[in-house]
Amino acid sequence: MKLRRDIFQAIADPTRRTILVLLTTQTMTAGDIASNFDTARPTISKHIQILNECELIESHQQGREIYYQIKIDKMKEIDKWLEQFRKIWENRFGQLDNLLATLKNQKNEK
Repeated sequence: MKLRRDIFQAIADPTRRTILVLLTTQTMTAGDIASNFDTARPTISKHIQILNECELIESHQQGREIYYQIKIDKMKEIDKWLEQFRKIWENRFGQLDNLLATLKNQKNEK
C-alpha cells in the first residue's frame, strides 16, 4: 500500500520549499539538490521522497543517475486552492485602502 502524504504538510517544511524552488529552473539529481544544503544527504533524500510521494516532483532515470523535476500541474492545483484566499485578501486590502483614503480626506478637511 502506497502511503499518501498531505501536500500542504509537505510544503510547510522550509527545506522542501527550497527544493521546489531549486527545481523550478532545472532538473537535478539528489546530489545536486543536496549540495545546496548543510544537511546530511540522507536527510535531503527523505525530503525528496516526501515531495515525490505527494507528486509535487517526479523522477526519471538517465543512466545511473536519477533526475528530479517539479510537476507544474500539481503546483497549479495548490495555486488554484490558494486563489480563493487571494481574492479575500485583495478585497480586504481594498477596503483598508478606501478607509485610509477616507480618513486622510477627513483629516485634510479639518
